[in-house]
Amino acid sequence: MRQRDLLQEKAGKKLPAGSGAPLPSLASRRHLRSPRGPPSSSSTPPPPPAGAMSESGSSSSPAIPNGGGGRGGASSRQAGNKVTVVLGAQWGDEGKGKVVDLLAQDADIVCRCQGGNNAGHTVVVDSVEYDFHLLPSGIINPKVTAFIGNGVVIHLPGLFEEAEKNVKKGKGLEGWEQRLIISDRAHIVFDFHQAADGIQEQQRQEQAGKNLGTTKKGIGPVYSSKAARSGLRMCDLVSDFNEFSERFKVLANQYKSVYPTLEIDIEGELKRLKGYIERIKPMVRDGVYFMYEALHGPPKKILVEGANAALLDIDFGTYPFVTSSNCTVGGVCTGLGMPPQNVGEVYGVVKAYTTRVGIGAFPTEQDNEIGELLQARGKEVGVTTGRKRRCGWLDLVLLKYAHMINGFTALALTKLDILDVFPEIKVGVAYKINDEIIPHFPANQEVLNKVQVQYETFPGWKTDISNARTFDELPVNAQNYVRFIEVELGVPVKWIGVGKSRESMIQLF
Repeated sequence: MRQRDLLQEKAGKKLPAGSGAPLPSLASRRHLRSPRGPPSSSSTPPPPPAGAMSESGSSSSPAIPNGGGGRGGASSRQAGNKVTVVLGAQWGDEGKGKVVDLLAQDADIVCRCQGGNNAGHTVVVDSVEYDFHLLPSGIINPKVTAFIGNGVVIHLPGLFEEAEKNVKKGKGLEGWEQRLIISDRAHIVFDFHQAADGIQEQQRQEQAGKNLGTTKKGIGPVYSSKAARSGLRMCDLVSDFNEFSERFKVLANQYKSVYPTLEIDIEGELKRLKGYIERIKPMVRDGVYFMYEALHGPPKKILVEGANAALLDIDFGTYPFVTSSNCTVGGVCTGLGMPPQNVGEVYGVVKAYTTRVGIGAFPTEQDNEIGELLQARGKEVGVTTGRKRRCGWLDLVLLKYAHMINGFTALALTKLDILDVFPEIKVGVAYKINDEIIPHFPANQEVLNKVQVQYETFPGWKTDISNARTFDELPVNAQNYVRFIEVELGVPVKWIGVGKSRESMIQLF
């Protein structure tokens, strides 16, 4: 009875006794609005800004030069097109590529704003499985223009290898070189960045007895070069190659002085980089102007594909076991060069259970037969690293924290079918320390490692749901699992994934 009472209490609606009826959808209950929804009609309007016109047409205070009261004011500074953002809400591997693939079918532009080829997205189209690491996975749509923003770090050999490997698999990437635009301000990952990444991991293991579990793709070192103002960008490569070469040599020698065992073939790498110029130059554009024109030109559907996930964010993730970029919503603006008022829908992608690659705190981890079954059924192996993923129950404390940062307007709940075989399913709803509930998600890893998880237990559905194509076709227990998640988070679930193909994404609204 405890679970049913809780469901009724959360829903604010009494369920028919003994009926097993599902909870009403969050989207249908008006008192729980999407966080970015319009204000209610009863709310008090904000006071007009200084210089704003009153209803009579007179200015309430002197106009500010170039401000809202003169020519070129608010009416002529419309926000323009909105971008739709898809972000991971856990530790990555939630199925972002699948959601992007769904939305990219009628998109005009698909963007990557941060990270590098440390990310891994899998998309299945016409039974062909494509793997993406650096390219926006939306490029699989031949009508889409793909944009790699300034916040992304680019390993050129990796970029071309990835494209050519996927071209051989199917027709989706035909003409990709004519459809890809790269920001001139994006930083370049060199081979020695990747080699240094491996050395750093080895040093951490030797000195501290544990490493960070990086992908060894050079991501941390290249973002370090960027922050130290010694990095090189795409604009440098396609401009004066002699100047580029001199700066490259300085940077390479800096790395050799820090890592004496690092071997760098300076002339060989420069020769390889020079060989890419002719192919890459037509793709390199001023990213700020490209985005501005896309936002303020004719109506366009613009999609942003986040890499990694909220709990891997350099600022908000489970530091230090994080990536080196902002994978939360703020990274969209800084990584593309666009203002926040152009951010429209923000979709959080949530796996129906939780996984993590590498080491770091994981409160709901099931290091037992349950975790092994989740791993086997979900085929939980990293796309980039090939490492087995750690598995555990869904963690709502973690998801509430991710929602606080990102302001999700709706969720995509993926891999619900993996839970088909479980007689009961648990959901983490609170963290305790010394039997006292803590009101926040701990920043400190040692504290997070010590939390006790308070669970709610749900009956499983013990039914194959992979052929369900509407919400009503799901078993009632599966429906209630979904409704509990959206009520707890206060965010509606828009999609439910019950299989690998495009067709297995159930859309609720």
